[in-house]
Amino acid sequence: RRATVADAFAARHTHTMAAIATNATALVFAAAAKTSTTSRRAARVAASPALANARVFAAAPRAAFAKSSLRVSVTTRAAAEEGEPYGVFKLNYDISNDVAAKSAGWKTPIVVAVSGAAGQISNHLLFKIASGEVYGADQPIILNLLGSERSKEALEGVAMELEDSLYPLLRQVNIGIDPLKIFKDAEWALLIGAKPRGPGMERSDLLEMNGQIFVEQGKALNEVANKTCKVCVVGNPCNTNALIAMENAPNLDRKNFHALTRLDENRAKCQLALKAGVFYDTVSNVTIWGNHSTTQVPDFVNAKIDGKKAVEVIGDDAWLEEEFTPTIQTRGGALIKKWGRSSAASTAVSIADAIKSLVTPTPEGDWFSTAVSTDGNPYGIAEGIVFSMPCRSKGDGSYEFVEGLEINDWLREKIKASEEELTKEADCVSHLTGKLGGACELQGAGTDTMLPGEN
Repeated sequence: RRATVADAFAARHTHTMAAIATNATALVFAAAAKTSTTSRRAARVAASPALANARVFAAAPRAAFAKSSLRVSVTTRAAAEEGEPYGVFKLNYDISNDVAAKSAGWKTPIVVAVSGAAGQISNHLLFKIASGEVYGADQPIILNLLGSERSKEALEGVAMELEDSLYPLLRQVNIGIDPLKIFKDAEWALLIGAKPRGPGMERSDLLEMNGQIFVEQGKALNEVANKTCKVCVVGNPCNTNALIAMENAPNLDRKNFHALTRLDENRAKCQLALKAGVFYDTVSNVTIWGNHSTTQVPDFVNAKIDGKKAVEVIGDDAWLEEEFTPTIQTRGGALIKKWGRSSAASTAVSIADAIKSLVTPTPEGDWFSTAVSTDGNPYGIAEGIVFSMPCRSKGDGSYEFVEGLEINDWLREKIKASEEELTKEADCVSHLTGKLGGACELQGAGTDTMLPGEN
């Protein structure tokens, strides 16, 4: 009896794909099957018009997934159709021949959509996700990869590398340039793609240019994504891009929108550890406050080193205020001068860390940094912006603010400056967020707070 993976779990994610060309060659890979059995099954695939035009693949629910680990790949056309599963991910095989123990205990697959999927950051991140490092070794993944007209061929190359990496948890890869198709049923949306800042471009110009992208993507998420979708914006200026996407997706929970400041937190932990002469895993309770710009505030006041207050362990307030803080604020630019390129690999690591902080319970007494909606925050930060603050998670994808942190005069002044900058950014894009009357005061601003090369 023949069965497809989609038959096994139409109960949740059903994805239709275009018919495979009739002259396609079916290849059967069944590691545990005997040679004679493999030959007979290959002959059935070649002889069956229904199988030669395999139409469906989707990831299975928990009950059926234990029977869906071995594959048949079908040779495809050089260019995949828009939104069509790629290459080996066009699967159709006899699930009765699978080894049940291989995928026993796997969870229901989740759909992870990634924009900018042909870029350098994604080139590092996608393989972490597919391997199980990010969402867990029992979490099957469907990757929906969004590119542009210019990157369509490169997207196929990304899919080919994922295909060749043989990740058992990676159940499907879809590629395309239409967010309405790629964001369909997404449970996580990692918005990495954004246009870089050009020579002589004002910050307000960059906000306007990238704002249009995040209006479109926010509306697409609002229309087709899972209503519990978690959104992490990486493309810069990420705080305000996240605000634009959030305001254009009223059907999604505002608390599910994040802008990435975890890389800044990781950099701060590293520098504190180096100064204290300890390994970085002894550094905890580090917060990045505010904007992902040079106004960000790496909080050493509440940070701990081996459970003790960092300011007491280091004992050098001048270093913390005058060297440590600007080092974190300008770290991206310094790396580019040394490396000649932006921090793609460490950014990918920090995205993975940010996701893991939401899908695993936060250790008791600790917290993590993420830029989120300021609505209802306990620190008096102006509402209506996306601002990095200390948060905790129960491991279910949600978070709560951490209250009661010490805010001394130095911190308060720096936090206020970042808050004012984000408020001005929000005013500059008010026409993109449905607000009225915001005047853009960033045009021609004397101080450039953009992070060089990270935009």
